[in-house]
Amino acid sequence: MDASPDLPPQNRVPIFNMPGVVTASIGVLVGIHALREFVLPDTWDIAALIDLALIPGRWSVAVDPARAEELLRAATALAGDPDVVEARQAFARYVVADPAAMPWTFATYALLHGSWMHVIFNTVWLAAFGSPVARRYGAWRYGLIALVGAVAGGILHVLLDPLSTAPLIGVSAGVSALMAAAARFVFQPPPVYAGVPPWQRPAAPPLQTIPELMRNRTAVVFLVIWLVTNFLFGVIALPLGAEATSVAWDAHLGGFVAGFFLLPLLDRARR
Repeated sequence: MDASPDLPPQNRVPIFNMPGVVTASIGVLVGIHALREFVLPDTWDIAALIDLALIPGRWSVAVDPARAEELLRAATALAGDPDVVEARQAFARYVVADPAAMPWTFATYALLHGSWMHVIFNTVWLAAFGSPVARRYGAWRYGLIALVGAVAGGILHVLLDPLSTAPLIGVSAGVSALMAAAARFVFQPPPVYAGVPPWQRPAAPPLQTIPELMRNRTAVVFLVIWLVTNFLFGVIALPLGAEATSVAWDAHLGGFVAGFFLLPLLDRARR
């Protein structure tokens, strides 16, 4: 005779304790990089990079064809390994010969990454800061913030470095937008729900205003560390891992500002 008590069935614990949309986003980014790394031939991968990455010089020449000579001079003035410089100059001539504007690249560049370290680094931060935004605002607002952040970061990058022919890739600007959005509410003291049934719990507290945020020591420390880190990346031009391309601090800044000021508009629309 079995004398063990009848215990209630245990709920299954999810493998990833994240909102489904965040898990799906990470799966898409990792899947695209795996496809490029293990499946696509090199020629197809290069074609995808040219058609989907954001190339500031291509936009500058498309908008103002008179800047073609300026772009070629900028490519000629580059220093470094002779083979790399020659390849960049050849690509600059290709951009000048075919300067078609590709508006979708302001969003699609975020889907591509330069290495496994790059994609893992970005998805870790996406999980950390995208999850609270998705839990509080739902999938479509989470996606809108990330998309607007990526576009804003791309625009600022083109404005600040209009003659660059280095492809901009990575979801960092979108992640920066989600970081800024999360910073508007995650550093508030957590509400006390002890003994309160879920259906009687009050709504999430409102976003902190900018003055309130500036009085929150934890939030200020986070913002200062984020700004200083990106400033140092821009000054030192420190590459991420083994990549030859430096971190696009200006794209990060554009995404961060977009997320910081977009979230209050979405928060009001939710109420």
